[in-house]
Amino acid sequence: MLLEFIRGNTTAAPVPFVPEITLYQADEPIALWEKTEEAGPAQPPPFWAFAWAGGQALARHVLDHPDLVAGRSVLDLATGSGLVAVAAARAGATPVTANDIDPYSLAAASANAIANDVPVRLLEADILDGDDPYGVILAGDVFYSREMAARVLPFLRRAAGRGSLVLVGDPGRAYLPSEGLVERATYDIPVPVSLESVDTRRTKVWQLTAR
Repeated sequence: MLLEFIRGNTTAAPVPFVPEITLYQADEPIALWEKTEEAGPAQPPPFWAFAWAGGQALARHVLDHPDLVAGRSVLDLATGSGLVAVAAARAGATPVTANDIDPYSLAAASANAIANDVPVRLLEADILDGDDPYGVILAGDVFYSREMAARVLPFLRRAAGRGSLVLVGDPGRAYLPSEGLVERATYDIPVPVSLESVDTRRTKVWQLTAR
């Protein structure tokens, strides 16, 4: 049912900065949010229906540098559309786990993995208090609120301390940490004006360290 909703209310199209990947994307966020509300209990905004700047930057970086993930287990944290998970799988990562707490997000990730003919595992759970090992953790646009950052950052720092490669894609969100980041790349990413109020966001890929 959720797969049908995703496919019926979005359009499969290439991602602007990662045209090798096709995503089911929405044209306008408010109308889609209203449709998700009509479909059942109160839902979070449909973050899964858009290619956000941080995710596009991570996807581009992983595809351009497949050695970062090839043959390694990858977690795409707060996966949204699954874009980064799909890119990691395309780059040779295995297994790839797409994680989110929103069932619509995981349905979108599943639809997008199928559309791109790559294997992606789905994990619907809040894992931020856990410590499951992954070779690489990819996190796009996760520092958008104080509450989210306060939970995500300790999780990512612990993972880096255990030896995971932790890469963050971020276009300068308010709660990006100011320390323990090593810049890996900078991109100018096309973004929906309806979401970002601009048509391009300068976005960085950072390696997050244990401290």
